[in-house]
Amino acid sequence: MQKLFSKIYDEPFLILASKSPRRRYLLEQAGLSFSVVPGTFDEDSVPLQASETYVKVLAEAKAGEVAEKYPNSWVIGADTIVLINDTILGKPGSRAAARTMLKRLSGQTHQVLTGYSIICKVKNRNFSEAVKTQVLFKHLTDEEVEWYIHTKEPFDKAGAYAIQGLGTFLVKRISGSYTNVVGLPVCEVIEFLVKEGVIGFKGIERQAGRP
Repeated sequence: MQKLFSKIYDEPFLILASKSPRRRYLLEQAGLSFSVVPGTFDEDSVPLQASETYVKVLAEAKAGEVAEKYPNSWVIGADTIVLINDTILGKPGSRAAARTMLKRLSGQTHQVLTGYSIICKVKNRNFSEAVKTQVLFKHLTDEEVEWYIHTKEPFDKAGAYAIQGLGTFLVKRISGSYTNVVGLPVCEVIEFLVKEGVIGFKGIERQAGRP
């Protein structure tokens, strides 16, 4: 995939409007070069609403804030929530909250929704979409819950777990995008960027006599 770090009007060509190390890692693994410019948007200022609408509104607000400062750049914003029985599980603020969330998810199927937004002001492009993945947890014992809480991994994760970390042992099965559960549906993001001509794939010419 073509590497991108060209500058337009002294602005980064591609920006991730998130401080999430997981989203940064996913885009780096996809072969992209980009700048990280976290915004300061207050997520609590957005009232709860239908889950897919909610994550798209948050993603667009995050991307839009940064895009105002970098109108020539393509800016990616995202927001991820965990949903079970129409209830949103946020990031636990205490051991008790983490314990409650993990026991609620134990043996159950829940949904992970990530809304992503890609904005380029100068191109007048503003695209937002929500992607959903079904996740089935194993039945957790009290010992497993307490051990996982003791690792402190749950405390900055929606739903109190990280599928890409130690929390991988919690997950029995998923249906849908794995990267979406981590925090960004990479396939969908790349497809949009390719369609818009933001990134591209370099063809490899076959040499005579070689397969």
